[in-house]
Amino acid sequence: MTPVERSQPTVLQSAMRGIACRCPRCGEGKLYKGFLTLAPRCESCGLDYAFIDVGDGAAVFMIMIGGAIVVGSALVVEVKYQPPFWVHAALWIPLVLATTLAPLRSMKALLIALQFHHKAQEGRLVGRDPK
Repeated sequence: MTPVERSQPTVLQSAMRGIACRCPRCGEGKLYKGFLTLAPRCESCGLDYAFIDVGDGAAVFMIMIGGAIVVGSALVVEVKYQPPFWVHAALWIPLVLATTLAPLRSMKALLIALQFHHKAQEGRLVGRDPK
């Protein structure tokens, strides 16, 4: 790697690498080997992805954002048109899937890229003696 490639990317560059589902260090290798299954390491720069620990953060964000969109839309449609329940099911089930599953991969990759950028780790108490 050249010194330019080893320099720390900006937050915007890291975010764009995450949204593109690419390696957070080099931006070239693929992050996933399945829909949400992470590859063991970057195929381009060899970064080991063992440090990644985003947990359910991406899913929670997508559920909250998608839920707000769907519930708000359903309330507007119910108050304005009062359709039968089957119309609600036909409208909102696909919208729930579109607003939660479609962006889930990119959101998880974004959290991974930001975790790498900020060198986020598990919390530890530093300088305290156990009593």
